Amino acid sequence: MRIDVLTTFPEMFAAEPPAALGVSIPARARAAGIVEVVATDIRAYAENKHAKTDDRPFGGGPGMVMMCQPIWDAVRGVEASDPRPAHRVLLTPQGRPLTQAMVERLAGLPRLLVLAGHYEGIDERVIEALAPEEISIGDYVLSGGELAAMVLIDAVVRLLPGALGDQESALAESFSTVAGAGDSPHARLLDCPHFTRPRVWQGREAPEILVSGDHAKVARWRLEQRLARTRDRRPDLLPNDPQPDPQPDPQANPAEPACQPPGRVDSPGTGS
Repeated sequence: MRIDVLTTFPEMFAAEPPAALGVSIPARARAAGIVEVVATDIRAYAENKHAKTDDRPFGGGPGMVMMCQPIWDAVRGVEASDPRPAHRVLLTPQGRPLTQAMVERLAGLPRLLVLAGHYEGIDERVIEALAPEEISIGDYVLSGGELAAMVLIDAVVRLLPGALGDQESALAESFSTVAGAGDSPHARLLDCPHFTRPRVWQGREAPEILVSGDHAKVARWRLEQRLARTRDRRPDLLPNDPQPDPQPDPQANPAEPACQPPGRVDSPGTGS
């Protein structure tokens, strides 16, 4: 898989430690050739002599707004650098909340192009022209989309074949699909509690069943714990009729879109 990131802070996506994507699973996946993460500086596509990518908002108000031209040209230039079709993603607090189902879908694509905005927001006209899938990592605002992009990349990369030491571990984590759980045949549950040595710590003993050697009983105990924990902490994950992850607009990412006047007036924001 190839993941392109368009940002004004490409150094945040370095492949060497201590950068977030230069350590642990993302670093091993990059070293093994499982994923290629390419960060491109949007400023390189700015046409003004100071390489500015933002300007004051029409209508007044605080902050700066990222301009259409540098983003438009950056997307077109980066997409042309590799023949694989790029699925465009914009990190924004106005997007659909990121879920494990969405991550699983994105992990099955050959290429992602992630737009990490900054400042007050992005000119709505270029968002409409590019038609990216808009994703939020939560109901809060960050200084820019770079940290949100890292969250998305980490979640996607760990699901790629070969990225984890044991690929089965991804099937037993929080929000993974569990057949036969609750009222849904495809419930997404929280993870069960985990224990390791020593057997007793500060008077607290690990559950006897986990050291019994009976794998069938251990599996049942873990499923029971996942169900109980999910009912207690996230009952919303056990709907009677769960809805599938909605697919992005099939009209998104047109081959030759034209920048049109905005149809929406809210600033998109870039925090998460």
